[in-house]
Amino acid sequence: MKFLVDAQLPTRLARLLSEAGYDTLHTRDLSQQNATSDADINTLSIAEQRIVITKDADFLNSFLTIQQPYKLLLVTTGNIKNSDLETVFMQNLSRIVELFEQHSYLELSRNEITVHQ
Repeated sequence: MKFLVDAQLPTRLARLLSEAGYDTLHTRDLSQQNATSDADINTLSIAEQRIVITKDADFLNSFLTIQQPYKLLLVTTGNIKNSDLETVFMQNLSRIVELFEQHSYLELSRNEITVHQ
């Protein structure tokens, strides 16, 4: 499973996912870094079958209207400390991976994972 972590989320999250064994990029790893356009992120996501992890509702709109990016994990934790965000991810990572085997759009809040059809 491959991930692409969007600009509003910390590079620490990408590093955490990489350390957990997942092929993970952060937008800072891309040539235009955090200035990479949503369209370019969608193109990369589809080309490399990367799940976009974001807080940006623009990706949700794109996913619902034109099925881009490849798959989407929308983070709806609100403002949260990086360490707390990492904890939420680590507590839910195996379930997230399992759910992405069957689904294309998940929402992660502080307390639950919501599967959207």
